[in-house]
Formats: sequence, C-alpha cells, structure tokens
Amino acid sequence: MLSRRYCLYTCAIIAIAISYVVVDSKACDPPPYVGRSYWHAKPAKLVERFAGPIPYVIIHHSYQPAACYTGPQCIEAMQQMQTMHQDVRSWNDIGYSFAVGGDGRIYQGRGFNVIGAHAPRYNDKSVGICLIGDWVSELPPKSMLAATKTLIEYGVRNGIIASNYTLIGHRQVRSTECPGDRLFEEIQTWPHFSPMIDIIDQQNSVS
Repeated sequence: MLSRRYCLYTCAIIAIAISYVVVDSKACDPPPYVGRSYWHAKPAKLVERFAGPIPYVIIHHSYQPAACYTGPQCIEAMQQMQTMHQDVRSWNDIGYSFAVGGDGRIYQGRGFNVIGAHAPRYNDKSVGICLIGDWVSELPPKSMLAATKTLIEYGVRNGIIASNYTLIGHRQVRSTECPGDRLFEEIQTWPHFSPMIDIIDQQNSVS
C-alpha cells in the first residue's frame, strides 16, 4: 500500500503540472481578433516573410478612414484601407500588420512576421499596429488602447515579439503626423517606448 507521504507527494506533482499547463495555455491564447476572412480581405498580391522575434513595434493611426465603433463599421474601414493600399498605392496588401477598432477588437492585416508597407526601412523588422481613426486632438477610447497593449503582450509572451522590443510612433521614422499628437503622447508612457528619431528623405520610399 502506498504511504500517505507518497500520495501527498504525487498529488503535489500533479497539481504543479496542471498549474503549469493552465499558465502555458493562457500564454498561448491570442487576444480577441477578427481574421482576414471575416472582414472579407482580398488576397494579397504577394506575401514575403521575415524570421525571428520582431524587434520593433510601430504605432500608427489611419487618419482616414475615421474611427469605427461597431463591427460593420470597422470591417468597412479595413476594406477601404486595403483597397486604397492595393489599388491606389499599388502595394501588395493592406500596409499594416494589424489594426485596432473602436469596438475594442484587433483586425488582422498582414499579420506577424510578414513584411509590411507601413514604415520605410522598418517593414522587415517590425509589427505595424494601426489604431483606426484620427488621433491628432483626441485620445483613442480605452478599449482601443487596451487591445493594442494586449496584442503586444501576446506577441512577447509567445516569442513573436522580442522581449526587449522598441516601441515607437510612425513619425519617428518618417516625416508625418502619424500616429497623431494625442496618441503619440500616450504611447510615450508605455513600456519600451524609445525617443529615437530615424528619418531620412523618403519621397520615393514604399509606405
């Protein structure tokens, strides 16, 4: 017959194992997001990938389309951006890796580790997150900010984004107002923000 001490030891080991699995499962769970098929994305003309943990997170605003606050509005905004980027600017796809709507949901653009068209010279080493709307004079809703942080945290927990990543706004690598004054003020308070400036003549660059 097994001793009481052995039974207690075995139960403790099982409890630790279960606890580990639960924690690991949470780490792997993606934040709530809307996949490309759900917002009826057109196929990308070309998909080019890059490897390794992503060293940069770059924050954008769309300016246009305007902020969306319902699922249908945000789906329409995603479609408008993709059409503009593919048909007018002749890019391979919507420029951003992800977009965040005023409904608090994350919308998949190109996704992680796919070369984007959102920040010259950084497209092959960053995740570009666009908060849909004009955030020059207004701050995005708390739900948008929270969803953006959740997406970044998910990427870090799962080794997709480097643990020592650098967070910047689009204006720090291109001459632009993006991501808007109010949003830019906000992200300066977030972890990993860097005041780096790396702007060159980008008149003919992609993005």
